[in-house]
Amino acid sequence: MFLRGRPITMYIPSDFHNYEELRMELPTQKLQLDWVYGYRGRDCRSNLYVLTSGELVYFIACVVVLYHVQRRTQRHYLRHTDCVRCLAVHPDGVRVASGQMAGVDKDGKPLQPFVHIWDSVTLLTLQQIGLGSFERGVGSLAFSTADEGAYLCVIDESNEHMLSVWDCVRGTKQAEIKSTNESVLMVEFNPQDSSNIITAGKSHVYFWTWAGSSLTKKQGIFGKYKKPKFIQCFVFDTNGDVLTGDSEGNILTWARAAADIRTLGKGAKETYQISKQTHAHEGSIFCLCLCRDGSVLSGGGKDRRLVQWSPLLTVLQEVEIPEQFGAVRTIAEGESGELLVGTTRNALLRGSLAEGFKPIIQGHTDELWGLGTHPSRDLFVTCGYDKQLCLWDGSEHMMAWSLTLEETGLCADFHPSGKVVTVGLSTGRWQVLDTETRQVLSSYTDGNEQLSVVRYSPDGEFLAIGSHDNFIYIYSVEEKEHKYTRFGRCTGHSSFITHLDWSKDGKFIMSNSGDYEILYWEVAKGCKLLRNRFDNRDREWASYTCVLGFHVFGNYFNCLEGSKPRLHRPRQPRHQCPLHPRRWPPHFHGGQGHEHLPMAGAGGQPSGQPFPLLRFLIRTDLAPPRPSFSEMRPISWAFCHGG
Repeated sequence: MFLRGRPITMYIPSDFHNYEELRMELPTQKLQLDWVYGYRGRDCRSNLYVLTSGELVYFIACVVVLYHVQRRTQRHYLRHTDCVRCLAVHPDGVRVASGQMAGVDKDGKPLQPFVHIWDSVTLLTLQQIGLGSFERGVGSLAFSTADEGAYLCVIDESNEHMLSVWDCVRGTKQAEIKSTNESVLMVEFNPQDSSNIITAGKSHVYFWTWAGSSLTKKQGIFGKYKKPKFIQCFVFDTNGDVLTGDSEGNILTWARAAADIRTLGKGAKETYQISKQTHAHEGSIFCLCLCRDGSVLSGGGKDRRLVQWSPLLTVLQEVEIPEQFGAVRTIAEGESGELLVGTTRNALLRGSLAEGFKPIIQGHTDELWGLGTHPSRDLFVTCGYDKQLCLWDGSEHMMAWSLTLEETGLCADFHPSGKVVTVGLSTGRWQVLDTETRQVLSSYTDGNEQLSVVRYSPDGEFLAIGSHDNFIYIYSVEEKEHKYTRFGRCTGHSSFITHLDWSKDGKFIMSNSGDYEILYWEVAKGCKLLRNRFDNRDREWASYTCVLGFHVFGNYFNCLEGSKPRLHRPRQPRHQCPLHPRRWPPHFHGGQGHEHLPMAGAGGQPSGQPFPLLRFLIRTDLAPPRPSFSEMRPISWAFCHGG
């Protein structure tokens, strides 16, 4: 096999005969998405709603998640081909519209942006809108309300930020116009009059009148009031006035002129005018929410305050969101006055202004690159560019704990005892932490390049550390995993280390490098490089994270040249048969329902990009997987049986 012009030699195990004639049936087992951890609040807005079913709907990467808080279950809408960037819920509380960005597929071909309107009960797509009409992506969208959701307005991400109106049932475009060359952050129909549309963004708020195929614009005039850099959110109050939240921390009340009231919907008349300015927050206002009782909620960025206002904009009560969760990004009102808050640190909070808020969803805030699974419990650990080390409970689907590292964490692995976890950092340092107390037990440095992989031997007596300085450092483990002594160094790779695995007996290592080398090492004999790779063809490995080799050869038939499929077998794999060309991994043949597969994705990384890491997680309850009615993000998959 050749990768980027480099020959890759992989030897067939000796127990395979007539390999060229060997044929295998595809397995009946499939992977079904079980859980998505995290929420995308860092760089998106207006992306959290409550459906009539009681489920929360939000998105992360290409997945729209429907989460029932009381039942602790997730369902997933999976028809998008690239990152979802905006959501809108139909007035019936059942139908949902979701818009995505442009991207590329696994073959490098462009994927056009579009909007899907779908049923949140059946998860069936009802209408695809705008394929071939939108450029770069869909930035914001909204259903009309006055006519029971007959229309959908959309702003795309082109230079002109095209505003278009669509018939939701027929999927046909009714009107389209260039809105502005500046950023547009939000669009909404007037809930009392669908011919009136408002858009807002960088230094502007526009009031549009829609009639037939035409859209006419009136610009909001700030007059004696300071023009803010951004209008970041707005909402219609119970009187029909428009309240805007801006980057100056002010809520501006825009009242309709008398002429507009008398000739509602009859064409572009005098626009709304500012009647009142209320200073609400220190720093930007990221969201406004009209509650069922007529009060208004505002969420601040810099001050992290969540404030409830009366219809006359007097403060009723307020609460400050803890710093660890970040600023308020969006607000949704749940049942019985319960509030759901999405934050800029990718958390979803649940609670009230009187009793405070607790997290129900947490996640990383930057690219995620390290993933390690516990050897015997339903736990896994992640780390990434946000310098957070997080331990996750795979059965409860919750974050068990998190701590802040001094540097970026890029790789992690549990000791076979499960009592400690080792984390490799971006500076060549690596740390050993107690999984119960979270205390750093040991800290060492090998070189000054980033560490890409750390891996314990099956018996826990050795630790191998792969670095971008082309070396693999071997340490002996002593004193209850607290003390580490340099045993040797594997020298021979011509590029940085990407993956490594131990043999079952803990005496040998197989490793891959950035220029697609496959090398073998005998650790017991001074980290000796084994020149004769043919002799290693029958060796049994405790894990298989390496992306090059006979066991994973079949993954490359459907990959782009030079891309890196990622696969990991359980530390004690049940199935030892290798993966043949154009065949599935052995875990899928007879895989048991209590095996789950956590995957680490790099933030909002498009679906066409490879996942950095996959690991099998051994479920301890020995129960079949729950039906899936239940970014930076870990996700987990469950085995299911099907034809």
